Amino acid sequence: MSANYQRSDDNQGVNEVSRISAGSTVKGEITSPYNVRIDGNFEGKIISEAKVVVGEKAVIKGDIICNNADLWGNIEGDLYVKDTLSLKETCVMTGDLHIRRLSVELDAKFDGNCKMITEDEFNQLTKGEQPAMFDVPEQEAESVPEDSFTVGSSESASPFSISGNSDFPEA
Repeated sequence: MSANYQRSDDNQGVNEVSRISAGSTVKGEITSPYNVRIDGNFEGKIISEAKVVVGEKAVIKGDIICNNADLWGNIEGDLYVKDTLSLKETCVMTGDLHIRRLSVELDAKFDGNCKMITEDEFNQLTKGEQPAMFDVPEQEAESVPEDSFTVGSSESASPFSISGNSDFPEA
């Protein structure tokens, strides 16, 4: 009998997690094709082609771009999530969400705007392109006729004056 010790495809990347441990403070940008876990303090931008996990004691100031995210800590910034964002019960999120799916546990706190997006919109947003849904057709400036009202002129009445044959009594 022989044992099969080959690595399965499901476990690829398990040991390739980028991690900032509790007590650590990092400023800058993290770009990773694998999972990212933050348990310390981070200021900057996180870009992951996999999942971002923010631990309970973590504090993040900056934007996060990823495929999935589980948030337990304190985050201040915008999130762009290709698939599912989970706001856990201890999460305090301040910023805008651009996500496909959202899961919110009781007691999670969120202050910001939430925009549900498609995968194509995610790709456009994260490449710096503006999605078609945000296109606003440019309008030609309307020519506004100059006001013909002149103070003290008898030719034109004030737009605030009441004509003499009004039903309003004089003061």
